[in-house]
Amino acid sequence: MQAAADRRVDALAGCILGAAVGDALGLPREGLTPDRARKLFGSPPLRHMLLFGRGMVSDDAEHLAMAARALIASAGDIGAFARSLAWQMRWWLLSAPVGVGLGTLRACLRLCVGMGPDHSGVPSAGNGPAMRAPVVGAWLGEDAARLRELVRVCTRVTHTDCRAEQGALAVALCAAAVASGGPPEAPGVLVRGIADQVSDAELRARLLQVAELLASGEEAEELSSRLGFERGVSGYINDTVPAALFCALAYPSFRDALEHAIMLGGDSDTTAAVTGGIAGAVHGAGAIPREWLEGLLELPGVRWAEHLAEQLATTMPGAEGRQAPSVALWWATRPLRGLLLLGTVLGHALRRLLPPY
Repeated sequence: MQAAADRRVDALAGCILGAAVGDALGLPREGLTPDRARKLFGSPPLRHMLLFGRGMVSDDAEHLAMAARALIASAGDIGAFARSLAWQMRWWLLSAPVGVGLGTLRACLRLCVGMGPDHSGVPSAGNGPAMRAPVVGAWLGEDAARLRELVRVCTRVTHTDCRAEQGALAVALCAAAVASGGPPEAPGVLVRGIADQVSDAELRARLLQVAELLASGEEAEELSSRLGFERGVSGYINDTVPAALFCALAYPSFRDALEHAIMLGGDSDTTAAVTGGIAGAVHGAGAIPREWLEGLLELPGVRWAEHLAEQLATTMPGAEGRQAPSVALWWATRPLRGLLLLGTVLGHALRRLLPPY
């Protein structure tokens, strides 16, 4: 029993921290082609390069943390989860976040003018829901019916397109499987099983291609060629999800998984955050390179995330006597942090105008 409890805490901490380091490492390269990113920032081994050798997270890791806090507040009750997530997203938008996707921005504005979480979502197939999904799956485990319900409401707070929901479901199913079982013996079989549970035909076809590549031991370069990622992974959820599942499952270490996801280019912070959330659940927090964690320039920081994982691990699905999250998001400091990140991102945008090309 104690071993299972320790594994649960480790998987959830790995999921939360893995998404954070993926987001932070991928952020400087966001929107760049693989070749251009390599010329500007180099090849693996990767290190933080956002601000004087340090990294900061953007919306990807923040959304996963908000979903984790909503799970604690609701114990998985669908209505309570939706309300908690919606209130957090209202405050999050008012705290001047950087890098908000258009669909998420529109949905958060609708929340801020009084719409409830049942009506705030907009028709978009962006990858926003995928960045919240790993922690839902890692926490809930393989209760497929409840998982589908939680993913549905977690998605529809911002995105109503069925492709967004099905992509988030695929991520959550993968995280659920690996959080309890660790590295799968046959990752191709796992992804094929996930493909059988999604209803979107395009996503299913792409996941079957991922399953084939995993079964044959192919590298990320072949994935890029097969799925058309030569100029990077886009923010379309049916691009992000196959890329993240492949990288998280194809490589034997957290570092390898994350570095291959980032080197694919394109929407590298979100792809790496989703990959990191899944790979962190696979390998646990102890597998995340220490220099990546110590390089995060965040308040709250790594210990905050570890406390969040500990409280989430002790929150059982369907538990009575729900508790408020004991770890706050420090909303009052967020605008100042947002200004620092905005200035840094603008500096990087200007740097991209300069050689090497």
